[in-house]
Amino acid sequence: MTGRWQRAGALAVGVLLLGGCGFRGAYSVSLPGGADLGDDPYSVEVEFLDVLDLVPQSGVRVADVPVGRVDDIELDEKNWTAVVTIKVNGDVDLPANAVAAIQQSSLLGEKYVELAAPGNEEPQGRLDDGARITLDRTNRNVEVEELLGALSLVLNGGGLTQLQTINRELGNALEGREAEIKDTLDQLDTFIGGLDEQRAEINRALDRVDELAATLAERTATIETALDTIGPGLDVINEQRGLLVSMLEGLARLGDVGTRVIDASAVNTIEDLKLLQPILSQLAAAGPDLANSLELLLTYPFPDSSLSALNYRQAQSGGMALFTNMTATVDLDLTQLLCRYVVDQSGALRELPLTEALGQGKCGAEGGTASPAGGGPAPAPAPSQGGLPGLGDLPGQVLDQLPQADQATGRPGLPLVTEVGP
Repeated sequence: MTGRWQRAGALAVGVLLLGGCGFRGAYSVSLPGGADLGDDPYSVEVEFLDVLDLVPQSGVRVADVPVGRVDDIELDEKNWTAVVTIKVNGDVDLPANAVAAIQQSSLLGEKYVELAAPGNEEPQGRLDDGARITLDRTNRNVEVEELLGALSLVLNGGGLTQLQTINRELGNALEGREAEIKDTLDQLDTFIGGLDEQRAEINRALDRVDELAATLAERTATIETALDTIGPGLDVINEQRGLLVSMLEGLARLGDVGTRVIDASAVNTIEDLKLLQPILSQLAAAGPDLANSLELLLTYPFPDSSLSALNYRQAQSGGMALFTNMTATVDLDLTQLLCRYVVDQSGALRELPLTEALGQGKCGAEGGTASPAGGGPAPAPAPSQGGLPGLGDLPGQVLDQLPQADQATGRPGLPLVTEVGP
């Protein structure tokens, strides 16, 4: 009876296990010796392109220390990638940007998932329950099967024979040229070192090329319009190609003729230049004077700087007469010219000072004539006829009275001009 009850109990337990939710056969049974998940494990999803022969219940390690296990493996039908769900001990602290890789315990050992902090960037945050390690932060090692398959491809009718031929020909080509090969390698090392030193400039040049490409991409429509517009111009140039060729040939002939002329007249040209040297030297020496004379050439006798100060008045012959900054009165009356000359008691000609002559208002005799009684004006002496003493037979007459300041006098032979324009 006891044996039957035990068999019935075992059967009932088996039925319950088979009928329970999530039963996956042997994968649902925890393997002995697995990692301790602790009281509060957390789940993380990891994306892989290929999980190889990784199976549920495989281990999860950090720094080669077991910290969890693989709970499930599914296919993401949207991206066609494998999504591995792992459970990790709650005491394991990993950054949010952790990386994952499928490793192998030995050459033919089991596969497991290796978790680690990122090696090329600073750790950030904390890996929490429900986090997902994306495909750009996962990787896997090369399988032994893949290595053996590639090796078999080379050995079984692959390129091994060709590799031997290449190695033999390479040895024949390099034989006896060790020094040249070494010098080439040294130069190549120098060249690569120079490129390495100029990495910043090369990167900057590549950035500028990228900016140029972006600018050209933005102006694609403008470039297309320019290319479409230049087509008719190219057609015209193509039609005029014969004329352009003829023009260029003519220029070539002109160049040949010019060369012959220059060669033939080189000696004469040099002699002419030598003869011109004194003239040019004198012109250079007279340069300032020549430049100053040009200012007077067109406005003689007035300098060009006085053109703005020129005045005008009506001329005797009609029209307008120009003058600048002055008015000249030309008086040829000898009575006015000789009023300062008097004859003294001895009959000699004597010149009076200008102030004295003007003060006396008399000419021709020294001293004055008394005024008549009654206070009337003295009669004017009769003008003397004939020549003047000491002046030979020069005809004319001398007046003893100068014209008054307010008396208008005309110029000999010229009418009186009273109106002067600005």
